[in-house]
Amino acid sequence: MNIDFEAIAFVIMSLMAILGALGCVYARRVAHSLLSLMMTFFAVAGVFVLAHAELLAAVQILVYLGSVMLVVQFGVMLTRRQIQEGDVE
Repeated sequence: MNIDFEAIAFVIMSLMAILGALGCVYARRVAHSLLSLMMTFFAVAGVFVLAHAELLAAVQILVYLGSVMLVVQFGVMLTRRQIQEGDVE
C-alpha cells in the first residue's frame, strides 16, 4: 500500500484554509475573525511550501502575517466595541 503523504498534507492545509476563511466571515467577534484569518494565512503558506515555492511562503508569512495582520490587530484594539460580555466602558 502506497501512501502519498504530500497529498494528505495538501488536503489538510486546504481544509484549514477553507475553514479559516469561513470562520473569518462568520465569526461573531472581531478578535475571533482575526484569529481565523491568521489561520488561513498560515495554511496558504503551507500550501506554498507543499508546492515547493518556499519564497512565496516566506513572503506570505512576512508580509501578510507580519505587517497586514499587525495593522488589523491595532484596528481591533482601537475599536470601541465590546469584546466580551463583562467589559464595561
